[in-house]
This record gives sequence, C-alpha cells and structure tokens, in this order.
Amino acid sequence: MEYGLIGATLKHSYSKLIHEQLYPCDYKLTELPTEAEAREFLEKRPFKAINVTIPYKQLVIPYCAVLDETAKAIGAVNTVVNVNGVLHGYNTDFDGFAFLAAAHGVEFSGRRVLILGTGGTSKTVTAVAKAAGAAQVLYASRTPGEGRISYEEALACGAQVVVNTSPAGMYPNNDALALDVAKMPGLEAVLDAVYNPFSTRLVQAGRAAGAKAAGGLEMLVAQAVYAAALFTGTEPQTGRIAPLAKAIFADRANISLIGMPSCGKTTIGRMLAKALGKTFVDLDAEIAKAAGKSIPDIFAEGGEAGFRDLEQQVTARFAKEGGQVLSCGGGVVLRGENVAALRQNGPVVFIDRPLELLCTGGGRPLSTDRAALAAMEQKRRPLYEAAADIRIPNNTDVFRRAAKAAEEALHAYFGT
Repeated sequence: MEYGLIGATLKHSYSKLIHEQLYPCDYKLTELPTEAEAREFLEKRPFKAINVTIPYKQLVIPYCAVLDETAKAIGAVNTVVNVNGVLHGYNTDFDGFAFLAAAHGVEFSGRRVLILGTGGTSKTVTAVAKAAGAAQVLYASRTPGEGRISYEEALACGAQVVVNTSPAGMYPNNDALALDVAKMPGLEAVLDAVYNPFSTRLVQAGRAAGAKAAGGLEMLVAQAVYAAALFTGTEPQTGRIAPLAKAIFADRANISLIGMPSCGKTTIGRMLAKALGKTFVDLDAEIAKAAGKSIPDIFAEGGEAGFRDLEQQVTARFAKEGGQVLSCGGGVVLRGENVAALRQNGPVVFIDRPLELLCTGGGRPLSTDRAALAAMEQKRRPLYEAAADIRIPNNTDVFRRAAKAAEEALHAYFGT
C-alpha cells in the first residue's frame, strides 16, 4: 500500500475519510491485532507513509532510523514516512492536541492537569501541557504505582484540567465513564482523545459539571492535516481543520427525535433522513422486532418496567452507531441512560406538538384517553426540554413544514 493507518482495532476510524479528502490517495486501514503482526509489518515496510494508533505508538520507535525532535522528546510516534527504505518517525499528535485545546479555550498555564492513561497519547498530552506552562501533571491508572495515582485518588487530586488518553468510553464500549469528574471541585476543562463517540460519557459529565469539554475529533483531523503534509512534502492545510471536522460531524452524526406520542417523530424523521442522506430508524419498531411481539403485548407481559428495560437496550445499541435519524419512543427520556446514549453522537431534537393536537389510542398503552395524555405531557415536558439541543414546533397538519424547520435548524447547528 502507499498510505494508511495501522493499529489493533480500526473499525471506528475516520482516518481514511479525512486523508482521502486532503490529497489524492488510496488510504488503507490495516488492522494488526497482535504485536507480532505489527512487528512483521514494520520489518517488511510495505508502504510510503503510515499513521500509527493504539497500541503501537511506542512499538514503532525502534524501527525508525530517524526521529524528529518532537517524537524523540515525547517518546511516541504516530506518523512514519518511508524514505528509500529508511523509516522517519514523527509525532503530529502534539499539534493535533494543541489545536483541540486552543479551539475550546482550554488553559494549561498554572493549572494542575490530570491525565487518564499512560500510553503514547498520554506522553503527547504531557508535552503540550508542560509547553503551555502547566503547574503540575498527574497520571491516573487502573494499575497505580510508580508515579501513577488510582482513579479513586484522582477524584481528590485538585486538578483543574482532566484529559483522557485511555480507550475508556471508545466505541464499541461507549457506556464506560473514565472518571466521574462531577465529583471534582474546581474543574475547568475536560478533553477526551476519543473521537468515536463524538461526546463520550466523560465529555458529557464535564459539560454537566459546567466545565469546558470536548472530544477528540478536532485533534484527529488536525494531526491528520499535519501528517498529510509530511506524506506529501507540502505545507499543512491548517485552514481546513475546522471545516473538515464540522463536515465529518455532520455526516456521521445521529439526529435523535424525541417528543410525545403522535407528535410526528416518525413522519418528520423519514423526511429528515431523506433530505440529509441518513438512515431512518424507528426505535419502537426495533423494540418490537427485538422482542418478537407488539409493544402492547410487551406491556401486557412485562409491564412498563419490562418495556423500559428493552427500550434502554435497543436505544444503546443504535445510539452508538452513526449516520442515522432515530425516532424515539415518547418515554425514552424517562431514563437518563437513554438521554446520555442519544447525546453521545449528535443532537437531540424535541418535536413539540400542542397537547390538543396529539392523538390518543393507536396502540399506545400509556395514552389511551385525554386525561392520561395530559398527565403524561405534564410529566415529560420538562424532560424533553432538558434533553433537547433543538426544539421544533409542529403546530399544523402539514408536517413537511416542521421537517423543513428541523432541517434548517440542523444545518445551523452543524455549521454546514
């Protein structure tokens, strides 16, 4: 191959998409599950240039006859260029992480910085933080000792900035929360090198705590831009970083529609999916498919609690994927786990239809009459409003108008 990425698991990677937009190439994703396979690949050197990701950023170093000063100082390589059989190692993660921090106004000067994980990316974050004047850098690990504190100790360490460089929360293990940062007083910022999902549970927890918080998509794009410059011998196209990150987010994001039963989520969702080139998924239909029975029958046999358990499983399964419009059941917001799952990969849109225009019955076990519907709406409205990034009124019988309003609001949200 000419160009590509090596790592243990690459199914989540956006690197091919990014590089093939930056310059003409056929960028290959090469999974090397074992260290032996990685070493064999590096010995054969069947490439012009490659990027390197977890867990091989340190393993590649002995194979590089030439290391740039940044890679040498950090002790990790994420970019390798084959110059007439001689491997040159670079670290463009430094520039990528520096871009991410600057883009979100994260200050390191005078701050105590806590880094989760101790691999190659941890070393890169350390270098950026120290170069920016961090007062102290601490490390948390599942195996404390030798300069590493435990995750329990990390909660009381007094860090103002937390950076996750571990795989915790990465697809497909999206439910993992690297650290309960809500318990950390004085927290100012949370950054996560993980970019799939776009907003890990850690990032969501940071935002909920009132801190600046961001996932690793911009870091990924920025390091790729600097790597592409090394691949091609050209100047880095830094002006393309932010637009490309926005474009990837818009393309791969989910759009989750919430709201009362019969508010128009399914009809509007189908229209949005067609307009935006995304896959439409009706979560209630998927719940019925998973159970092998209708929703009224699920309620009849397992009660509401049984239905909610199944709803949570199905929501988690679909929410971790991307490029979808998800039409959610009316009660999906009753469990915080569902809301967190929906928010990890894109915006949540509240389709707000007036109570008097909502329908009763229709196979909906909890809204069989107007009184039940009114009580349900009163209970759920605050939850819809709290969960939503965007609110779309649906006040007429022409649902196309609401769909168009949602489409315009989403373009504004994504900046496309």
